[in-house]
Amino acid sequence: MQAPNQDTSDPDRSMSRRKDDDPAYNDACRFIIKLGTAIHGYGPSAARLEAYLNGVTEALGYQGVFRSTPSEITFAFSKADQLWQRTHIAPVPVGGYNMAKLAYVGDLVEKLVSGDYNLSEAYDRLDEIENMSNPWGVKTYALSFVLVGFGFAGLIQGNLWDVAISGLLSLAVYIILIIADKTGGRFADALPFVSAYFAGLSAALIKLFLPELNHTVVTLSAIVILIPGFMVSAGIIEIVENHVVAGSARLMGGLVYLIKQFTGAWLGIATVGLLWSSENGAIGSHTTGNEIWLYIAMLFLGLCFAYQTLLRDFIWVVISCALSFGAVNLSSVLLNANLGTLFGAIAAGLFANLWARTTGRPTSIVLIPSITVLVSGSIGFRGLVVAASGQTDQGIDQFMQMFVVALAIAAGLLVANTVLRPKVTL
Repeated sequence: MQAPNQDTSDPDRSMSRRKDDDPAYNDACRFIIKLGTAIHGYGPSAARLEAYLNGVTEALGYQGVFRSTPSEITFAFSKADQLWQRTHIAPVPVGGYNMAKLAYVGDLVEKLVSGDYNLSEAYDRLDEIENMSNPWGVKTYALSFVLVGFGFAGLIQGNLWDVAISGLLSLAVYIILIIADKTGGRFADALPFVSAYFAGLSAALIKLFLPELNHTVVTLSAIVILIPGFMVSAGIIEIVENHVVAGSARLMGGLVYLIKQFTGAWLGIATVGLLWSSENGAIGSHTTGNEIWLYIAMLFLGLCFAYQTLLRDFIWVVISCALSFGAVNLSSVLLNANLGTLFGAIAAGLFANLWARTTGRPTSIVLIPSITVLVSGSIGFRGLVVAASGQTDQGIDQFMQMFVVALAIAAGLLVANTVLRPKVTL
């Protein structure tokens, strides 16, 4: 039996085929898919990424619906006179944070919309940005680990030995990270456990020779740059913003990573504890008011390097971090710690929105580092450590406090966006 003709007798299907062959439409879809998959790896939230792609698609004269999760992006395109959509699902690797490339992409889209670039030139420029070297090389990235380790240990009132050893072990954690990136496979999957185990084991061994060392503070400070506090907070923020799928995936991914780190650190310390038993050293015996400002400067500078912030944006990132940190401390003194986090997030959100409106550049450049200063991952880690030491009630209270802090950050950003409506940027 002869198969019937499928399209020639149906003018609607013939018309749809001719419309799908529109070169301009094809180029626009191709560019948006390339743009979305590139941006996903640079750090914006799902809400910002989806809104941004929608705005760019409309600027090109088409319509789009986008859904972003940590593992994939769904693209759906249509024209004004079409009832059907062209759909594409793109798997994406786990993203990081690269504020330099995010800034370059923001500049690229501005030039495309203004007519300085055509779609072909913009597409090629995306490839150039992807292949660019980071503004801060390997040595500076290693320095960011050391600075964050120094700064965090000082801010949580570690003594001078705690601060010094935290910086050294942070550098060792960086080396483990580089090895994991190069080898991949199971070792990369085991990075949170291996790095935390090494930090905990090393801190406990060093404590045998330096009884005043607080090995819990040192272990936490050495791995704090890898602790997924921002991932946990970002997940809760996305759930609050009604991006439930993306937020749930990010939240669960952060919690699993945190548990792996805790397990590694706890086993590392316990390995030494099986042979030698010792108590934690005293906290805060050498930290003065003047030194606190040095630790704050180290932490802020380390975050700028870690997020690959462009030099021209350093001053704005530092101002944003200082505003959020200052708001937290002032509000905590006058009110309480949770309200301090709320007002810190409000300050960070208002400054980021105002900066983006003034400069037209991606909001995430100044917002992500300032929210990182507030994030709750270290609280959750310390709660697990306290619970493992036998103080179950206190440990669980501290672990649950991590979610309270994340909710306070989400509420603060919602208030900031209500007071000053954000520009649609990355």
